[in-house]
Amino acid sequence: MADKFDDDDYPAYTMGRAAEMLGTTPGFLRSLDEAKLITPQRSAGGHRRYSRYQLRLAARARELLDEGIGLDAACRIIILEDQLQEAQRLNAEMRRDH
Repeated sequence: MADKFDDDDYPAYTMGRAAEMLGTTPGFLRSLDEAKLITPQRSAGGHRRYSRYQLRLAARARELLDEGIGLDAACRIIILEDQLQEAQRLNAEMRRDH
C-alpha cells in the first residue's frame, strides 16, 4: 500500500481535495479535463480521482492562466514542456547506458 503513495500516477486525490491543494475550484479541474490536459481516473462511484502528476500539470496551468495565457495555449505549452522533459530524461538515460 505504501508504494501507491510514492507513485506519481496513483489517483489518490478527490476533486475537492485536489482543488483545495491547488487553491482553485472543482470547475477549474473540470475545465482541464474538458481541454484534455488531464483525464482523471474515476472511482467505482464515478467520482474523479487525481494523481500527483496531474496536480503538477494543473498547478502549471493555473500559473500560465494567471499570467494571462489562454487555456488552449496553456495546455499546448504544458504538453510541449512535458514532452521536452521526457525527451531529456530519455536522452540522459541513453548517455548513461553507452
